[in-house]
Amino acid sequence: MSRPVVTVGADAGIAEAARAMARHHVERLPVVDDEQRLVGIVTRHDLLQIFLRTDHDIRHDIIDEVLVRTLSLLPHAVDITVQDGVVTLAGQLECRTEIEIAVSATRQIDGVVAVDNRLTFRLNDAQVRLNEQAPHGVADEWLRQL
Repeated sequence: MSRPVVTVGADAGIAEAARAMARHHVERLPVVDDEQRLVGIVTRHDLLQIFLRTDHDIRHDIIDEVLVRTLSLLPHAVDITVQDGVVTLAGQLECRTEIEIAVSATRQIDGVVAVDNRLTFRLNDAQVRLNEQAPHGVADEWLRQL
């Protein structure tokens, strides 16, 4: 056991726990609540389980969580391939912002190592039109004259 004891809070994320373990060269990390009471132990094995998921399971989660739940798309709206945790997203979505959401949400899926984005879009809904003037009401001209 190292001294002082290295712990992580119960609300800590996986990345925070992994960084603490690496920084302090420990293989087990006590998890404590707000009152510093032991509520569990995290091991290297626990952290590695996230990256030991099968490609099939990762693909299933992307379809369910990203396409269906987040983007409200049909399960086969995007071609998804997963090879050793590297996800390739291919196909065409309606809007550019949907691509940004799809890629970002895919990166959050446990076991995803990287995302190869090959998606295209039909409409660029993220484009800001700086030269286009906003419509004005009848009173705008009158107010400018005051």
